[in-house]
Amino acid sequence: MPLPTLEDIEQAAAVIRPWCPPTPQYAWPLLAERAGCEVWVKHENHTRTGAFKLRGGLHYLHQLKASGRACAGLIAATRGNHGQSIGLAGRAFGLPVTIVVPHGNSREKNAAMRALGVRLLEIGDDYEDARLAAVELAARENLEMVASFHPDLVTGVATYGLELFRAAPTLDAVFVGVGLGSGACGLLAARAALGLNSKVIGVVAAGAPTYALSLAAGRPVATAEARTLADGLACRAPAADALQLMLAGLDRIEVVSDARIAAAMRYYYEDTHNLAEGAGAAALAALLAAPECRPGARLGVVLSGGNVDREIFAAILQAGDPARV
Repeated sequence: MPLPTLEDIEQAAAVIRPWCPPTPQYAWPLLAERAGCEVWVKHENHTRTGAFKLRGGLHYLHQLKASGRACAGLIAATRGNHGQSIGLAGRAFGLPVTIVVPHGNSREKNAAMRALGVRLLEIGDDYEDARLAAVELAARENLEMVASFHPDLVTGVATYGLELFRAAPTLDAVFVGVGLGSGACGLLAARAALGLNSKVIGVVAAGAPTYALSLAAGRPVATAEARTLADGLACRAPAADALQLMLAGLDRIEVVSDARIAAAMRYYYEDTHNLAEGAGAAALAALLAAPECRPGARLGVVLSGGNVDREIFAAILQAGDPARV
């Protein structure tokens, strides 16, 4: 899969702008004090769905409509942010949406998806179970299966990278969480389109290390399970196209524990008063312990998403900090 060009990304930005205007990127002083260097946060938690996924969903639906391909509706598997993206995009482009989530999924993410008018089905124990069920339903009901990784999604998501790299001073490195990989690959695309040399460093949770294992092996390595506070990163099988792009473009993958992710969620709230779910805070957890985090450095970090159940976040804010990063 080739990376989208600068023209591709700029055209996608024009398509999605009515529903997803540019999000801010700020260099927060308290985060700089904590890190010991300049830290620019790309606030994808400020989109209408609280995550960069919305960009990809809108671009995907635009391309689907432009192709004239007929379907009875859309279907996707998700832990929440991809589902909200497709739900909102389906509403914008006038297509019904079915979303499949595993049992025990975030109550508040489920409510947000239902509020967008989707048909929400709970099937299986994790994302992979939900994905397989969605594939079966797509064939049975003539639905367009919107995978969590697809070239049209990457092109739409790359618009956030273009905004960050153009607005922030030259960054030495940018840290980004990796679920199935559209966020990381979108960042790689934006960097290549602008001809920059900033490192892009992927971040996975210790309980969902499929991409860390796959990059180390140079081939797809699935895991038996994916259990982590960062449910948006809880994938147990990599997307082949995403893996190839990451092998070619990522500087490396960092692995962070749930304790460090929880600490980073607190730091975002304490230092910026921004809400971060586990997947949104993982990149900051990695940044704060990385060798690039030194005086004089300029680092970027992607905060996506901001969707965490109230009782989980309340417990994290009240907890101690045994693993200060």
